Amino acid sequence: MFSSKNKEQSAQVTRISESKVKSIPSIISIDLNVQGNLSSNGEIQVDGNVEGDINCKALIVGTKGSVSGEVIAQTVRVHGTIKGEVKAKSVFLASTAQMSGDIENESLAIEPGAFMEGHCKRTQAETPKAAKPGSVAVKPAVKAQDVDSMARAAAS
Repeated sequence: MFSSKNKEQSAQVTRISESKVKSIPSIISIDLNVQGNLSSNGEIQVDGNVEGDINCKALIVGTKGSVSGEVIAQTVRVHGTIKGEVKAKSVFLASTAQMSGDIENESLAIEPGAFMEGHCKRTQAETPKAAKPGSVAVKPAVKAQDVDSMARAAAS
C-alpha cells in the first residue's frame, strides 16, 4: 500500500515546489508597533508603525503605515508616512505619501498630491568605467643600481 517510492517522489516534489515558491513579504500589520531595526533579504510591507532603520530588498509602506528611521532598499513604494532618510535604487511616492527627509535614488516618481519635504539626490548606477589611456599612474620599477645606492646610504 505505502512504498518507499511514493515517499521519495513526494519528497522530491516538495523540494521542487519549495524552490519555485516566490518569497513571501514580511508584513507589519496595522495594529503592530515595532521599536527597533528591521533587516530582510526580501520584501517588507509596513501597515503599522516602525521606529527604527529598515534594510531590505523592497519596502512598501501602506496608507496607514508609518516609518521613523533610515530606509535602505532596492525599491521603496510609499503610500503612508516616512520620517527619515531613504536610500534606494527606485523610489515611488503615491498621492497619499507623507515624506519628511532626504531621498538618495537612481529613479524617483512622485504622484500629484504627495507631500515631500527634504532634498533629493540622484545617484548614477555603479558601472565600472574604462580607464582612459595615460590616466593610470604607473610607478617605474626599482633598478638594481638604485637598491645598491640606497643600501650604501643606509649603512653610512
